[in-house]
Amino acid sequence: MKHADSKALNRLEELLVKLRQYQGLKEKKRGIFYWKSNAFLHFHQNHDQLFADLRVGSDWERFPVNTQLEQEIFLTQVEIELRKQGI
Repeated sequence: MKHADSKALNRLEELLVKLRQYQGLKEKKRGIFYWKSNAFLHFHQNHDQLFADLRVGSDWERFPVNTQLEQEIFLTQVEIELRKQGI
């Protein structure tokens, strides 16, 4: 599974806009977000399917982000992880 390219990220633009609004998250490269100096989330593509990898503790957890519902579930988990970081 490869990192999401520009065309794939274009499909996620609404999700990216929402992620950019979280205080403390920095998008160092389009679709690659950091919390402080640590990688926090990024996106992958596999054929026509898109996935987000989110740092959960010291591990990465993969979430499908193809539908509105999948994106809402993912954003909920992002918020949970950010709260753990003190946001």
